[in-house]
Amino acid sequence: MTVGRPNDTGSATPVGADRRGGVRGVFGVRNYRRFVSGQSLSLIGSWAETIALALLVLQLTRSPLVLGLVMATRYLPVLLATPYAGLIVDRSNKRRVLTMTNAVLGLTSLAMGVSVLMGTIALWQIFVAAAVFGVMTALDNPARMALIPELVDTQLLRSAITVNSMMANVGRALGPAVAAGLIRWHGIGWCYLFNALTFALVVVALAALDGRRLHRTVPAGRGKHQLREGLAVARSNRDIAGPLVMMAFVGTLTYEFETSLPVFAEQTLRAGVDGYAWLTTAFGVGSVLTGLLLARWPITGLAPMIRVTVLYGAVMLLLTVSSGLPVALVSAGLVGGVSIAFLTTGNSTIQLAAPPQMRGRVTGLWTTAFIGSTPIGAVVIGAVAHRFGGHAGLAAGVIGCALAVLFGTVIHRRGDRQRTDGPDPR
Repeated sequence: MTVGRPNDTGSATPVGADRRGGVRGVFGVRNYRRFVSGQSLSLIGSWAETIALALLVLQLTRSPLVLGLVMATRYLPVLLATPYAGLIVDRSNKRRVLTMTNAVLGLTSLAMGVSVLMGTIALWQIFVAAAVFGVMTALDNPARMALIPELVDTQLLRSAITVNSMMANVGRALGPAVAAGLIRWHGIGWCYLFNALTFALVVVALAALDGRRLHRTVPAGRGKHQLREGLAVARSNRDIAGPLVMMAFVGTLTYEFETSLPVFAEQTLRAGVDGYAWLTTAFGVGSVLTGLLLARWPITGLAPMIRVTVLYGAVMLLLTVSSGLPVALVSAGLVGGVSIAFLTTGNSTIQLAAPPQMRGRVTGLWTTAFIGSTPIGAVVIGAVAHRFGGHAGLAAGVIGCALAVLFGTVIHRRGDRQRTDGPDPR
């Protein structure tokens, strides 16, 4: 039995738990440390595979449009299934869900790596693997985000979410470098095999979590209209509705870097594989440096998110007009820094606003807006880049930020009017 002070999830804070904020505070929690360590290694592998996937498709087809279609296939299940997947997460043991998703993803990467190394890889296999990735991601992302409040005390939640996002961008920084080395010395297939190994490490890390120290949320029981309940909560609370709408625009048009950056590096900068890897690494470095600051001084709220998005559009414009690799690398670093601020501000805001037993559904909506928008965005950005070049693919991201600011401001002002005219619907 856990002894300590009850928190908002109905569980207790273990005696001696570290309540300091920032990186030191959250890494003082053993379960969180184990979880993030496994996830960080896996994200390095996932980014190595993402780099390999883009290059593999371009090598086979030489078509940015086909690359966009592959990415759309990869994320279409997220768009279609994640809202219901979030409900499954609310009803389930989140650690078991994550164990299953990482095991399936690891086996898929293993099969792809073997096919590439044997020289038997075909385009249809890439599409099948992309679809499997999408189905598992639909479950994995909301489960991973909803598990974080069970790993740390409420006082550390903002910092824990920020650190988790920061470590994801450590993967973005290191994964391309790992991919570049593996591809140069061993070949694309080894990126897939490396990713399969990191998924296995995640399964080990999940098994090592101490169940006695988890701040468990009571699973939601089965009932009617549970998806509708989650949507109603999101719609009535501006600190959920605003970030979700803004993420939909940014996720569709701005955050399509898996499609826009390889085309920008190859066709606009004429920098090839190394240029793409360096751009992605610069993006990740900027994210990590900014994430370290945000872990110490986390930002939440719709109004700060709107201000961050204005800055996001400005640095995206700077990257768009870059004509040489040195300037593009600096710009990509700035984009990475503002990107982590946007993601962590939105994620923290909705998780703190969501009722504990609806975190799976709310984070499922966030995943739909962020990753599920890719089937639309990847095709749009791929087609724009194919027709007008790499600059145009990034310019669409500037438009996405502008639309996010516009609609976020409308929702924020509407919330202010509701508070003036009557009781807050929350």
